[in-house]
Amino acid sequence: MVETPNYDVIRKLGIVEIRKYPVLFLATAKGEADLFGLLFNYISGANKGSSKISMTAPVITPEKIAMTSPVFNDADSMSFIVPSKYTRETVPKPTDPHITLTEQAAKTLAVLRFSGWGRSSTVEKKTELLLETLRKNNIETKGEVTLMRYDPPFTPWFLRRNEVAVEVKV
Repeated sequence: MVETPNYDVIRKLGIVEIRKYPVLFLATAKGEADLFGLLFNYISGANKGSSKISMTAPVITPEKIAMTSPVFNDADSMSFIVPSKYTRETVPKPTDPHITLTEQAAKTLAVLRFSGWGRSSTVEKKTELLLETLRKNNIETKGEVTLMRYDPPFTPWFLRRNEVAVEVKV
């Protein structure tokens, strides 16, 4: 079983959950290369110390969807949540310059869960549903929508867990 971040559900709006996440430590790959491959190499030992790092879920990517709000990031990136046993001092440092380690502050996210493949057309529809639910409930968003994928590539489509999420002001 892979580690997933803890969170508290503070409100439900039908199929949308408002969740409070703690501080998370992220390994992020940026660029136009195989981002998952870069992160996989990092956790497989391509780091200072050649340490293997346990896989966690979800893998997080920003979604660039043609909408006016919120503003979406133009950078291509993918993030992996560093297992909770590591601290800033103990986490293996990446050797690839495309990977950075950052501490993400505690956040409150609005999240819509869905199953199946995380294809762009599906993600766009789920994102629109998430944002419309927030608008109807007068909840203001901050930043970009992200796609969170929880399953390895060999998981059958009907068993897959995906989520679209955006930070909200509370």
